[in-house]
Amino acid sequence: MQDTMPTLRGQRVLLRPFTAADVTDTYVAWLNDPLVVRFSNQRFSNHDRESCLRYLRSFADTDNLFISIDRLNDLRAIGTMTAYVARPHGTADVGILIGDTSVWGQGFGQDAWDTLAQWLLGARGIRKLTAGALACNAPMIRLMEQSGMKREATRKEQELLDGVPQDIVHYARFAGV
Repeated sequence: MQDTMPTLRGQRVLLRPFTAADVTDTYVAWLNDPLVVRFSNQRFSNHDRESCLRYLRSFADTDNLFISIDRLNDLRAIGTMTAYVARPHGTADVGILIGDTSVWGQGFGQDAWDTLAQWLLGARGIRKLTAGALACNAPMIRLMEQSGMKREATRKEQELLDGVPQDIVHYARFAGV
């Protein structure tokens, strides 16, 4: 599916397949920035070019998507998205990372999320979109809720953040809703 994903245009972003050319020093720096990965399990790894290329290769010959989020006005990469697709079930679990902190809080993540959700739930025939986040990750919770997703489940005290147990909340949205 990675090879068949078209470029998707939102109001403020362009979504396209992430490629080896996107594994830049800037991208690797996002993954190693404690602020950027604060709520992600990426915070437990030290990334380099090779680890990033290995991750990219893991999408080959699968239905899963690894996506670059580019700012529409200058085509500068500002983040990435993933969609882990279970075609037999008609589901996709989506994640997002806005690595460029200079654009945080400006709506780019919401536009990227909504653009991908619309395509997956429409043209790609996904019947259910899912996502999860630490309950303390207010920006991610807001993004999911503003996209029409509803809280579906909570895994109590599932992960530790700075030594404090945190719930993981799971959200979902069905096609046609």
